[in-house]
Amino acid sequence: MSRVAPGEKTLILKKLVIYALAVIVSSWILVPLALIFISAFAVPEEYYDLTRIIPTSFTLENVNALLFVLKEWKATLNSIIVALLTIAISFALGLPAGYALARYIFPGKDMFKLLIISLRMFPFMIMAIPLTILYLNLGLSDTLLGVAIAHTSLALPFVVLITSSIFVSVPVEYEEAGMIFGLTRFETFFRITLPLILPGLAAAAIFTFVMSWNEVFVASVLTLVNRTLPADILVSVLAAPDPYKFAAGFIMVLPAMIFVFIARKYLVAMWGITLR
Repeated sequence: MSRVAPGEKTLILKKLVIYALAVIVSSWILVPLALIFISAFAVPEEYYDLTRIIPTSFTLENVNALLFVLKEWKATLNSIIVALLTIAISFALGLPAGYALARYIFPGKDMFKLLIISLRMFPFMIMAIPLTILYLNLGLSDTLLGVAIAHTSLALPFVVLITSSIFVSVPVEYEEAGMIFGLTRFETFFRITLPLILPGLAAAAIFTFVMSWNEVFVASVLTLVNRTLPADILVSVLAAPDPYKFAAGFIMVLPAMIFVFIARKYLVAMWGITLR
């Protein structure tokens, strides 16, 4: 019978610890998602049957009733529109700022970065009343554009910092070579720099989408009729029966998971860029 060397024992033990941690972390994320998905489609009578650990009968009635009887499809569409508007506005403002931070040296550059981070120091609750009055005066109250602008204020600091770190990872010599061969600065950006930073942009888009999709307080304060899905669920579905709550949880999770699934290859590529 062959003996295991001490070095091999240590290696096996490390692998077991890594595998155990991977299982724990995966379970921490996947088990609640699995319970939400199963409960969203389970027959309501089986929720409270103590003899069943996992429901075995499923139906689309819970999701169908939530979307088309309680009209939550409108709130879902509002959330998608607000998230896409937030991404568009955040990128329109954040990309030039990130590029300037990465490529130029100017007085107060570090202070500017600190100010960007400090924007997140102020709880939105203390700004709720002044912001609501401002929105009423500007005609942005209860509009999707108003909610998207408010969400942009939350996401923009991170978009600027993420994109600036990605711009830094692209060698400036590539842009200089493009301009030597006759490209303008804008052509250099769109034909050379932009393709190289697409993974970083995808990561920033994922963060912005998920932040906007999950945000509930701002949308609850600034809207009354045109609520986003989290705000509408907070107001209406929490008082509804349990099957509708599980169906609401499923609808909340699904679009964000689909968006992350589509953009996941860019996210992995971005990690490779930032680790160079």
